[in-house]
Amino acid sequence: MVLAAVVASFWGFNFVVIDWGMTGVPPLLFVAIRFLVVALAVFVVPRPQTSWRTVIGVGLFMSFGQFGLLYTSMALGLQPGLAALVLQAQAVFTILIAAAVLRERPTAPQIAGVALGVVGLAIVAAGRGGDAPALAVALALAAAVSWGIGNVISRRAGSVTGAGRLGSLSLTVWSALVVPVPALMLSLAIDGPEAIASGVAAFGWQSAVSTLYTAVLCTIVGYSIWNGLLARNPSAAVVPWVLLAPVVAMASAALLLGQIPTTGEVVGGILLVAGVLVTGLRGVTVPGRARADAATSRFR
Repeated sequence: MVLAAVVASFWGFNFVVIDWGMTGVPPLLFVAIRFLVVALAVFVVPRPQTSWRTVIGVGLFMSFGQFGLLYTSMALGLQPGLAALVLQAQAVFTILIAAAVLRERPTAPQIAGVALGVVGLAIVAAGRGGDAPALAVALALAAAVSWGIGNVISRRAGSVTGAGRLGSLSLTVWSALVVPVPALMLSLAIDGPEAIASGVAAFGWQSAVSTLYTAVLCTIVGYSIWNGLLARNPSAAVVPWVLLAPVVAMASAALLLGQIPTTGEVVGGILLVAGVLVTGLRGVTVPGRARADAATSRFR
């Protein structure tokens, strides 16, 4: 599973690249630009055979909500490694939201995994370093909630067809159309026209490389490889590799940015990742491929 490890590494390093490229650019403007680039792929990726309601819902929650909140939390000082770790809470929130909305009864492994995840998050929150403001952590958790809602919307819609093996990728690409205008309008409302103008002026080669990395390499190329692996291998053999992403994010942030995680963050992170692993044990109520489709949207 070398390719699975490579893709997960792309997604993990993604957080450091976002932090590096967003300097001087308002976070919501950066989100708008990123998804504008992703949306250009609609000219080559077939439209998913699902309702526009699903496409809009996924775009609003899994893309706009998740990344708008995530980018804002990082702009407020949340370190890339910690951001990647906290975002893993989406697995816990997805189970809880699915139980409430879809009436999917959690299994024993899911309940145990949620409990571990909640304890891990509490330890991360209590042991966060001084460079991780409480508001930034709260926004990252809100991003995980938004991602969980998007997962449930996708789950409720069922399998996405009409694009062969690129079903999940087509939904990602077409739902990106929903993001740029609301993100830009919200940025105008929050940051103001002058900040937008300054951000456009500050959008240099670093921001361009960061955008291309996140939009093209992580989303389009990454999804093509990942969906191909899911088509050829059991989901249980592929999906766990995504847990390499927060490990890569924290390691690269430590090596390149000197952001060493605190003891509390490490211990809480281990419990959170363990909780995510436990929720994926055999006996879960969500079909294997549906879990895989939800998991593949994690580090776009």
